[in-house]
Amino acid sequence: MRHDVPDQLTIRYFAGARAAAGTAEETASAGRSLDELTNELTRRHGERLAAVLRVASFLVDGVTCHDRRTPLPAGATIDVLPPFAGG
Repeated sequence: MRHDVPDQLTIRYFAGARAAAGTAEETASAGRSLDELTNELTRRHGERLAAVLRVASFLVDGVTCHDRRTPLPAGATIDVLPPFAGG
């Protein structure tokens, strides 16, 4: 369901993040940082997703995001990866 809209971000949820968001994928407007995006996603989906987002790792176009305040590039895909159990 990739939209490839230049001024949008595609957010993909995995495992527990998918369950908490109630969807596998959605879009959001570009031009914001990861911190700003996670605040928006919390407003959309509530505290259950917020709890996952606090401990999740994020990939931006397949690369780990280390600076949550850097603006996300338009057209990027953001993968939300909660901690995985097992071992």
